[in-house]
Amino acid sequence: MKGIILAGGAGSRLYPASLPISKILLPVYDKPMAYYPITTLMLAGIKDILIISNPHDLGNFQRVLGDGSSLGIKFSYAVQTETRGIADSFLIAEDFIQNSPVALILGDNIFHGFGFSSMLKAVGAKTKGATVFGYQVNDPQRFGVVEFDKNNKAVSIEEKPQNPKSNYAVTGLYFYDDRVVEYAKTLKPSARGELEITDLNNIYLSHGALDVEILGRGFAWLDTGTFESLLQASNFVQSMEINTGMKIACIEEVAYRMGYIDAGQLARLSEKYKNNGYGAYIRKIVEQTSFAGV
Repeated sequence: MKGIILAGGAGSRLYPASLPISKILLPVYDKPMAYYPITTLMLAGIKDILIISNPHDLGNFQRVLGDGSSLGIKFSYAVQTETRGIADSFLIAEDFIQNSPVALILGDNIFHGFGFSSMLKAVGAKTKGATVFGYQVNDPQRFGVVEFDKNNKAVSIEEKPQNPKSNYAVTGLYFYDDRVVEYAKTLKPSARGELEITDLNNIYLSHGALDVEILGRGFAWLDTGTFESLLQASNFVQSMEINTGMKIACIEEVAYRMGYIDAGQLARLSEKYKNNGYGAYIRKIVEQTSFAGV
């Protein structure tokens, strides 16, 4: 399975903070926002990742992330010249996907919760159909909303409804089989001129091929597209890391835990963070590994 991170758009809701750099490269506590969607895909077992950016920010992503080889993964890059909707990602990425299953995550979405890694691995192992993730919200009118029948099976998804049929929003993480490009090519622009991801999901739903995984209590889904939500996300990450002593979305640690790199490579990656707590955290992992004789 391959992965796509959609990091296009101007990020105008975060102006002036995002004027000099993509909002996806702004910090969420102690690391770039991009680390969070990247590690989400990595935890699903995905090692081949395409980052879609606008032309202005593409060079910054390449400078920050490189080709991924130091992490045992591969980063590729593509340009979205104009905002044409989330589903446009699959048309841009057609040559990258090459008839493979693919996961798409929005660059400003952060997920965290116990058991999420296992859920991602299970979903990532699927080769047929599509899977999206539902999360209960107070303001479903802002999202794509899932309607369920009495057996908790999804029967409809409606984009930004005035009268939502549930409080479950579809989050910005989507898994699709090898039909996704074919289906995306049939989409027509909506009234706001975009190829809607909800329309794509409804194609899978009409074929009885859409699963909705519910992220229940204990899960956090954070959309960091506003000043308030960006601060909330930073405070959340800080609180969790201080209370648990473990980092969220430490890209080097995830690469090591997933077996993409070994302890020696992890130690070398820590060298560029010699003078801060992030580097100390990575070195602690290396020391624990050495002590355990791994």
